[in-house]
Amino acid sequence: MTRDSLFPLALLVAYGLAFGMAALGASPLGFDDHPGQLYRLWHVVTRGPAPWAWNPDWWAGYPELQFYPPGFAYAGALLQRASVNALSVSAAYQALVWIAYLAPGLTTFLALARLLRSGWLALPGAFVALTLSAGTTSGVEGGVHIGMIGARLAWALVPLLLLLLVPWIEEDRQLPSSAALLVAAILLTHPAAMPAAVTLIAVGALVRPPRGARLGSALAALGLATAMTAFWTLPLVLRLEHTRALAWGDPPGVGGGFGASLALLALIGLARARGAGRSAFVVVLFPWAMALVTLVDRFALEPLGVRWLPANRLADGAWIAFILAAALGWSGARGTNGHTARRADAEPRSRFQRREVLVGLAGVLLVVLFSLRPGTLTLWPRAADWPSLSSVERGLRLGDLWTALREAPPGRVLFVRSAVPLVYGAPGATEWYRPHTHVTALAPVFAGRAIVHGTFTHPSPIAALIYRGDAGPGPITRLAEQLDGRSLFGRPLESLDPETFNGYAERLGISVVVALDEDASRLRALDDNRVFAKRASPAPFLIYVRRAAVVLPRAVAPGRWTITLQADRDGWVSARTAYYPLWRARVQGEPLATRRGDLGDLEVRLSGSGSPRAVDLAYGPGTPEIAGIVVSVVGGVVWLVLSGRRRKLA
Repeated sequence: MTRDSLFPLALLVAYGLAFGMAALGASPLGFDDHPGQLYRLWHVVTRGPAPWAWNPDWWAGYPELQFYPPGFAYAGALLQRASVNALSVSAAYQALVWIAYLAPGLTTFLALARLLRSGWLALPGAFVALTLSAGTTSGVEGGVHIGMIGARLAWALVPLLLLLLVPWIEEDRQLPSSAALLVAAILLTHPAAMPAAVTLIAVGALVRPPRGARLGSALAALGLATAMTAFWTLPLVLRLEHTRALAWGDPPGVGGGFGASLALLALIGLARARGAGRSAFVVVLFPWAMALVTLVDRFALEPLGVRWLPANRLADGAWIAFILAAALGWSGARGTNGHTARRADAEPRSRFQRREVLVGLAGVLLVVLFSLRPGTLTLWPRAADWPSLSSVERGLRLGDLWTALREAPPGRVLFVRSAVPLVYGAPGATEWYRPHTHVTALAPVFAGRAIVHGTFTHPSPIAALIYRGDAGPGPITRLAEQLDGRSLFGRPLESLDPETFNGYAERLGISVVVALDEDASRLRALDDNRVFAKRASPAPFLIYVRRAAVVLPRAVAPGRWTITLQADRDGWVSARTAYYPLWRARVQGEPLATRRGDLGDLEVRLSGSGSPRAVDLAYGPGTPEIAGIVVSVVGGVVWLVLSGRRRKLA
């Protein structure tokens, strides 16, 4: 990056910092998904980085990060540990949110400044990457405001991968070993960005001969990245039946006029890229390849039932590709063989630099004009729309709720809703999409209580039980918020009867139920219930407490729990925790048979008399988990050896 690029970079950073101070501040956000994402970081810090580590606090237990990309939580935990605990978990999370907000703009600027050899010409594209929302998961609205931090961080790594690949694309060099490491980081942070990374490397391999050898090196790098992440990906693939695909969301949008403008500029870039260098050619081909990948996923794979990477998530990769190509179309592709470069050498540098400044600023101005259409870009926050966690706690009197839950009888807390609304009485204030917070996801941290529900849409089988009434296979196709106050256990809330509700509560070990005052007229299952009784509670919450005690597994050592159970007539009894194949059960040292119950819970088979028995439960890694670690270690050693050899040859 040249010295001339420092001033436009400073402008971009200054704007980003100003937005961040107005929207993010120093306290963690309490809006929408942020509390639950903060909990995931807390989970890693307190229970360790193993993806299969059991989280007993959500959904009757779940291997929380085995089926959710762990990269952002790992990054936050590393940040917290690197500070030697000077940063709290909350402070580390907030720092990560800041990084996630700024990262797409910065990485896009660096990539475009390298390609265009001008920071001013790179500025419009970087500004779009920083401010884009347009219904994308990785945009400012989805990735920062709502809290899908991992998606935005992975999105930001795609332009960084392009920057890393430029020497390999332009010159007859080996694919840098750091590319495998970056692809591994993308995979761990959010697999939805992997198709963009793979497509970018594939296009980069095909733009120059020898194409076969270059494709081979690209495949080797991707294989090495997969090997280094096998500690997560291998158990993920082999245990896939124990999670549920999150297939909610509309088909990917095209962004209206703004998306059409990007596509038009990308076409102009395609026309201009001839002779402008192979890197520019890769960039202008990239969006059309990603558009094809997204269409194949939407119209070929999803109808066949492949719902793990929905097209509306893959579309984010197409968006960043179109942003990069549109920047070349607007500013002009400049390369060592391009006519633009020759003209630049022929003209006085000062005149050409003035033109760069005008083109860059004009591009930013056009972007600002497009922001007049709501939802396309997020240029400035309204403070009320970005509430901090502390303000949410004060506004909802959560301190009183946490106290009430701490004083309630032992057992799990069932939240009737996934979220708590942040607005009341305003137009649209009864719609599911009104501003809300999943702050109840933090009940395990602040109240010391394990919970069921009270979090965002989740892939666990027990979550599927809450959302649709069964824990069986099949994707979760509706957002949890769309069901809030309307249904529970797959039934309309007002038609759920006490007997049915009590059956679920017994198997899931629920001793406390928390609803909202908005739900009062529909709580037939709790109003005349012989098992649960209403107790005094802080508004806007309604609390119902179980009359008799409920027993849950009690931790006695790392990876070990115990629970006293009494056999049913057929010998099978619920252990009141979610099923997962890593569980082992014993009574006085003798192994017990285990199985998945019809509600997705762990059942053990007790023989002999019907008297209570102390059951010991052990949880630890199995063959796929250990094999994944071995493959990752081998992959890491191979990467280190290759990197060392290339440094010696350099």
